[in-house]
Amino acid sequence: MRFSGKTAFITGGGTGIGAAVARRMASDGAKVVLMGRRREPLEAVTRDIGGLVVQGDAADAKAVRAALAEIHEKIGPVDILVANAGGHGVGPTVTMSDETWALATRTNLDTAFVCARECLPDLIARKGNIVVVASIAGLFAGPAAAGYVTMKHACVGFGKSLARDYGRQGVRTNIICPGWVATAMADEQMQVVVDKHGLGSIEEAYRLVTKDVPLGRPATPEEVSNVICFVASAEAAMMNGSILTVDGGATVVDLPTLAFVD
Repeated sequence: MRFSGKTAFITGGGTGIGAAVARRMASDGAKVVLMGRRREPLEAVTRDIGGLVVQGDAADAKAVRAALAEIHEKIGPVDILVANAGGHGVGPTVTMSDETWALATRTNLDTAFVCARECLPDLIARKGNIVVVASIAGLFAGPAAAGYVTMKHACVGFGKSLARDYGRQGVRTNIICPGWVATAMADEQMQVVVDKHGLGSIEEAYRLVTKDVPLGRPATPEEVSNVICFVASAEAAMMNGSILTVDGGATVVDLPTLAFVD
């Protein structure tokens, strides 16, 4: 029960990694608050574990302030922020519209910035912590994903800035960079791979995109949530500004040596 007495505010908590974090933190005693634009998946999670749903856009300061007012009224101050909302921004620069670029900025970077800014008074008072969920796309560039890659790099920088600025006030910030994770959002990308290569299933697509990953498979949302919950706990009390990859070893591979693989 390492989160007993703690309130965790999780954005993008209705599916995938966010939902897995919510379940794990609740099982460890946290009171969880899930924020997202669609109420139904959020309520599907809280039906199993309890907690509070606050529907809204995590990039909208007014919506986040209203959410925090409701959290304070019904539960109390926030101890942990998991800035997990993200997605969008796929496509090469030459054909990317202003709208796609703006959406990538809003869903990935603005959500983290707005929620961190609005939660910081609580987190400073409670000596709480922030987990920014970025991606290995925040460390390296995938093909034809200029918006997503740029904003995930920015999320890593933002997490470092928070760690630098608020560590002395007792607020830790750490950044998680998953590789491929088997989620509904990733399944959509796998369908693109299926269509491009004429594969028979999404499972075949996952095998193809992880064929050069040392562990040879995508992560599960639960495997990523285990790492997030660790860094958010008192067990990681000396971790601040850390960047943790949860990628099966993808980012240790030296690409020019792939020709030597049997």
